[in-house]
Amino acid sequence: MKSPRRPELWGVVNVTPDSFSDGGLFLGAEAATAHALEMVEQGASVIDVGGESTRPGAARVTPEEEIARVIPVVTALAHAGVVVSIDTMRASTAAVAVDAGARIINDVSGGLADPEMFAAVAACDAEYVLMHWRGHSDQMDSLATYDDVVSEVSAEIHARVIAATEAGIDTARIIVDPGLGFAKTPAHNWSLLPHLSDLAPAGLRMVVGASRKRFLGELMPGDHEPSERDGVSAALGVLLAEAGVFALRVHNVSAHREALDVWQAFHEEGAS
Repeated sequence: MKSPRRPELWGVVNVTPDSFSDGGLFLGAEAATAHALEMVEQGASVIDVGGESTRPGAARVTPEEEIARVIPVVTALAHAGVVVSIDTMRASTAAVAVDAGARIINDVSGGLADPEMFAAVAACDAEYVLMHWRGHSDQMDSLATYDDVVSEVSAEIHARVIAATEAGIDTARIIVDPGLGFAKTPAHNWSLLPHLSDLAPAGLRMVVGASRKRFLGELMPGDHEPSERDGVSAALGVLLAEAGVFALRVHNVSAHREALDVWQAFHEEGAS
């Protein structure tokens, strides 16, 4: 039996002082660019650059600060031939980043945070990641209420995809993200994961960002840093590959590449 397609690895670079995993580590453009290029060497096909933390409770930054953080990195990576995704909820930042060479707009709000986002996406040729979202970081925990999390997240994603297409965005450019951890408890995340195929309209690709998140950390004993969650993250990555997701958004590219190497060899040898 043919194995599922191997998912792409999208390396995360947060040019921020306060992101939950790598905040402050790559705040300078040179450090962020060097880290991104290292991720590409390790197997990342896309680098996702963000200038505003979306961890629970994070405060927003000004559009000017966000642009100042990300554009030097986007420009340098695009000039190096790297496929860049800009992680932003703002249409203005997205437009400037696309002009600087970004080829994907990763909007964790699915167009809800900025009413101009869909128009900005429709006006360019970038691919668009549309994530399930209910509110900003300072309120999303209070919005994690569902009677049936699978059906409600599915319905909300479908509604946003319809709105995006009505705004002129071709469905071939849309990639769906279930938004693990965004207005969702650990129990909600685990309920969603076995039903990813039910969350997106038929034919749409899916990217999943589970790397180093709190719900995985809860499986580990004792106190630990998010960077110590790479093993459990890679293990889930293999299960997501089995589920046929298009891409994994990850912090440790090498760990996920090695886990997928084992998964791929298992399938290929089993089919021979």
